[in-house]
Amino acid sequence: MPSYDLRVNGSVRRVDSSDADKPLLYVLRGLGLTATKFGCGLGQCGACTVLADGMAGQSCQMTIADAQGKAITTLEGLGSASKPHPIQAAFIEHQVPQCGYCTSGMIMSAAALLAKKQQPSEDDIRIALEVNLLKKFASLAGPSSRAAR
Repeated sequence: MPSYDLRVNGSVRRVDSSDADKPLLYVLRGLGLTATKFGCGLGQCGACTVLADGMAGQSCQMTIADAQGKAITTLEGLGSASKPHPIQAAFIEHQVPQCGYCTSGMIMSAAALLAKKQQPSEDDIRIALEVNLLKKFASLAGPSSRAAR
């Protein structure tokens, strides 16, 4: 069975899979990383967003073969309870989560934006979070702007 060496949250993990097209989302869940959620399975909702080499991407659309050689970061690898990433801290401070199911995807999309642009405009934030379809979270510009300070 073919093996894939994946760099996930700073550690190399060897994964055996007979299916090179297996979605990264399922691989991550098999590794016990459950913050990345299954949403639509079509790459449209953003619940499964991870960082691949610092860029936000939907893990339901990225294959295990595509992920090999890339640095994959999930919510578990972004920050910790004792030292949250600035966007995680801002989400907590502003009490953004409601049910919380899609929150990890939004945090990962916002983290990718902040890594690329330290002082994003409100429009930049809205565009970066477009894949996270929940319109009720249109007010995320506040926490994202705060984290950028």
